Amino acid sequence: MKQMRKSTLEELGLGTVLDVFRNGKLPVDVEQAVTAVFGPPGDRGCMVISGANGVVGAGKLMQFAARLYPYGVPIVALDLAGAPDGIGKQFSGLRKAFGADQSAEIAKSIIQLNYDGKSLPSALKIYKPKFLLEAIPEKLELKKAHYALFRREYPDILIWSVTSGFPSEQLGVDIAHPAFPHEINKIFEIVEKKPGPTSALLWALGLIPVEVSDHWSFVLDVFFCGLMQASIRSSSMKNMPYWKTDKYIRKLVGPNPFRAHDAIGARGANFLTWSCLHHLYLQYGPLFEPVPELVERKDSGQNWYPPDHFRPLVNYSISDRERSELEDVVFGSLFQMTTIMLHERRASLPAMNAIGELCAQFTNGMLATLRNRGATAVLQTIERYHALHPEAAQTSWYPEELNRMSEVEWQQLYVNAEHDGKVGFIQISRESYNSDVDAELNRAMDWLLTQGIRRAILCGDFHLSTQMVGADTNEFFPALNEKSEGVRIAATWSATARRLHTDFDCTVGFINGKRCMGGMLELMMHCHYLFATDAVVLSMPEVTLPVVPGMEGCHWPFRKTNEAGRLQLAKMLLAGRPVKAAEALGWLVDRTGPQESLLGEAWNLVNGDESIATRRPFEHEALPPIRFGAIDGLDHSDAQLEQAREAIRTTIKEACGANLTDALRIQAEHSAAFMISALCHKGVVGAAWSKIASI
Repeated sequence: MKQMRKSTLEELGLGTVLDVFRNGKLPVDVEQAVTAVFGPPGDRGCMVISGANGVVGAGKLMQFAARLYPYGVPIVALDLAGAPDGIGKQFSGLRKAFGADQSAEIAKSIIQLNYDGKSLPSALKIYKPKFLLEAIPEKLELKKAHYALFRREYPDILIWSVTSGFPSEQLGVDIAHPAFPHEINKIFEIVEKKPGPTSALLWALGLIPVEVSDHWSFVLDVFFCGLMQASIRSSSMKNMPYWKTDKYIRKLVGPNPFRAHDAIGARGANFLTWSCLHHLYLQYGPLFEPVPELVERKDSGQNWYPPDHFRPLVNYSISDRERSELEDVVFGSLFQMTTIMLHERRASLPAMNAIGELCAQFTNGMLATLRNRGATAVLQTIERYHALHPEAAQTSWYPEELNRMSEVEWQQLYVNAEHDGKVGFIQISRESYNSDVDAELNRAMDWLLTQGIRRAILCGDFHLSTQMVGADTNEFFPALNEKSEGVRIAATWSATARRLHTDFDCTVGFINGKRCMGGMLELMMHCHYLFATDAVVLSMPEVTLPVVPGMEGCHWPFRKTNEAGRLQLAKMLLAGRPVKAAEALGWLVDRTGPQESLLGEAWNLVNGDESIATRRPFEHEALPPIRFGAIDGLDHSDAQLEQAREAIRTTIKEACGANLTDALRIQAEHSAAFMISALCHKGVVGAAWSKIASI
């Protein structure tokens, strides 16, 4: 096997994507993983979550209980008597996610026990503890004493800490640091000597373990706490209200760090951020030294935002020079911190980049940002930052790491490719399509073709990407006011997608996970065959945003089906409602079924077994007119929705009424023209832009 780079799945000890298809099954199933950690059916021990009433403990309690209750694993929620009831607050969310009946069943698997912090309750023995997830306060000696308490009574128990900052070497246990928000975010930064049964369990449960190295604050909290530090510093330099700084940070980077601290709970979040930065400062130097305002709020627990009614009364703006300085402080500090993590090899580059996006909520991963700016511009930003904050220059950092940007791992942060000499596998690890993914996809296809590979499967990475949610709408912001930008995006992305059809002899789009929507579905439908597992939901929701599909969704799939199928496609586009994969069989999807059987079928087909599925004919010339009047079940009461539908109808008519060569230009023009319309500006994309543009 040859690879462009090592896959993040491989880092978990779970093999490669090629192995998944070649073996016709996933590397580990839930029953197997649960047995490895908790014991066989009928004799399973429990999972203990200590500090279960805290924000992290309560969120993880619900997350694990919902996944483990079908396998007979009890969850013991352990906390001090009299601790505030954080668990009770979670049940409304549980009912909302699973319904009253199922949430009641999940709740039955949760056993709440109290202890005094010095000895464990005797009732705990009944449940045979196998795995402790510790979420008690961030005090090193307290944590160590806690582990000793458990090990005295349960010497073989597996222990993981959710600590935000203490390394495994300090704690003496493995780390599973979860990303916020704790109830829904599935990412865990994992520190363990080598990938073992517990990280395999997380992966099998549909959670997302990411291997990181054993350094203070790991990756996520260097990014997020570092951003918070830079945001406070910027506010102080400009004497700017924190809520206003949040608006600038949102536009520059993506998250709202001050609002996030208040949402988590300012008292706890301020302490955790201070703790991470304090220990990083002791280890590395002044770059990380907590600013006085953070120290003050760590002690007071005060929120960063004032009461909402005060904010609209303040109209605060800054000059272009001040805005430039704010950007230098934010990016300069983040860039310097990133070079340190690169030097220490804190995680693989794709994983480090993904942690920034999936956990810290950066619009673009920090490594992708570095790569797009280039080494020279990054160094200049850090130099300007040091002029504004000279003490930061006293902390060692590693500009030489930027010289590695031409290496493959740097160039393929989102898209990987591997092959066995005959069949290639292109894996996308980002859930939304953007220009970085587009460029990397082209490089992956080029690499396979130069390796002599003409048969390939396009899929997710079976790890970081659990769904495909469509195009990254942040990419559309420049196109809202510049039609040429909209044309460029639609035309170039469509040209990339077409390569799956034109440059290879056989391509199979394989969709698993939760859903595939919008631009990602348009990409996948360019493959010669489209496979989707039973669990997948497919959707073209553009009309609800509203935008006009730009990656040929208004004509490409129409060329691969009959009149009845075209009506189904038109309804899908005009209604914007999701369909299950089985419902799209024949007119959009070529094969569907259980995941493991579908893996084997995709493998056999791409290896030459044409009996698996019949390749649908593809029409290059103009199609007969679509009979839109035959489409039933559309609600015509919403005037704005009808306007968006009319724009999509027109695009379908004109793109399907042209030959394949002209259709790309026609669809790109219509997509771009709608993007600059008042209707689009009033919609989801326009509203998102307004929030960050109007500051």
